[in-house]
Amino acid sequence: MEQGDALGKKVFLLYPHSVIREEMLDILIMSGFETYTLKDHKRAVKLLEKFPGSIMFVNIDEGMPEQEWETYIRDLQKNPKTQGSKLGILSYNQDRALMEKYLMKLSVPCGYIQLKLGIQQSTKIILNALDANEAKGRRKYIRAFCGEDPNATMNYKGDEGLFQGKILDISSAGTAARIEGFPETAPNSLLKNVQLKLRSGLLMVDAVLMGKRRDDKDVYILLFDPSKTSEDGKMVIHRYIKQSLQKYIDQLTV
Repeated sequence: MEQGDALGKKVFLLYPHSVIREEMLDILIMSGFETYTLKDHKRAVKLLEKFPGSIMFVNIDEGMPEQEWETYIRDLQKNPKTQGSKLGILSYNQDRALMEKYLMKLSVPCGYIQLKLGIQQSTKIILNALDANEAKGRRKYIRAFCGEDPNATMNYKGDEGLFQGKILDISSAGTAARIEGFPETAPNSLLKNVQLKLRSGLLMVDAVLMGKRRDDKDVYILLFDPSKTSEDGKMVIHRYIKQSLQKYIDQLTV
């Protein structure tokens, strides 16, 4: 989850409305954007300093009075450590003068998103803003690192018995897992009905075994067959990634 143009930019949602936490966040992560929610505007400043060039959408309807939000955003734009951040506004307020202030006077590059337009339209506008600001970089998928999570495991029953593995990282495209004692298997072999356990989520996938990691012969790279992964299964993976991302940012010392 390190920052860099190739890996894309971190996207923060500060004081997001409940509808954003419940619906929009899933869509943003499923679309390949590394997105986090924040509930502390002072901590948000420190995170923007730690990850220069990040993008943050600010809900000006909560947290503090709007006039204080204006000062907050001006301070971010003046602070040498945060002035490279790209800011956007989230609000149910449709006052034209308010919109013009943020768009014209403060020149927030990621726009003023009117949430009264509805979640689908608001999400589309945010996705366009993220694309315009190259938030995804060259990365196609978000990967969750779960080597320290004892509840991220896999099972596979093959011709030579039942094999259990520890998932080390996972994306919607595939996973790396440590499977000790796994029999010699040719690259590009299809493993059918691999069961993945991601905390409380269970799913079954067909996966192509791409090979072993050069630095660890017990770690295997598996690519999922997207046509054989159910929509519910894909959501299990994305929700696990969302939880892992949020845990990472919540535990980060800044």
